[in-house]
Amino acid sequence: MPPEATVEDLIAAAIRQYVKEARRPVLPSTDASAFDLHYSQFSLESLDREEKLMELGSRNFFLCPKRATAESGGAAVSPGTSNCSKEAGPATKKGLPWLKFMDFLL
Repeated sequence: MPPEATVEDLIAAAIRQYVKEARRPVLPSTDASAFDLHYSQFSLESLDREEKLMELGSRNFFLCPKRATAESGGAAVSPGTSNCSKEAGPATKKGLPWLKFMDFLL
């Protein structure tokens, strides 16, 4: 990526590479505007699409699909945020049964 590349350029490049490699699961859309970039899966705020990558201070990001409507009440989600934290929550709560058993033994 060129030094002047923006967050939006990185999103588009990541989606192109994902589709090119035929990765699974299949993306619901290949349109870069349907995704946001976050510092981590637990970050509530998405990165500004116009910000230059060189100014971010990080090389690791999390790509998250945008939601058109909120899951409760159908209210619109603000354009700067997404529901990555809601998606990450169930994933972090799932644990391996043997780990729970190990906690019991301690």
